[in-house]
Amino acid sequence: MNKLKGIIYNCRQATFLIEKKQLGSLTLREKLELRIHLTGCSVCRVFQRQSILINRLVRGLFHIPPAAGAKLDPTFSNKLQARIDEELKKNKDFL
Repeated sequence: MNKLKGIIYNCRQATFLIEKKQLGSLTLREKLELRIHLTGCSVCRVFQRQSILINRLVRGLFHIPPAAGAKLDPTFSNKLQARIDEELKKNKDFL
């Protein structure tokens, strides 16, 4: 009975298992422990939903291909290049 209490009231272990599940797989024992905990803990259920959403959004951010054919406006590009050249010249003279 003591081990069951340890599973039911251990949110720290549950959040660890929730994150571990996002990155890989859980053992059968870990799956059972998490399921038992989530049955009685609404806070960890919310955490799990939020964790899944955050991980999905972050993965989406890093897998978006860059916009094809995206280019700077030629006028802006020329002004920017002139400023870069000017700063390089100042720094070269300074050194």
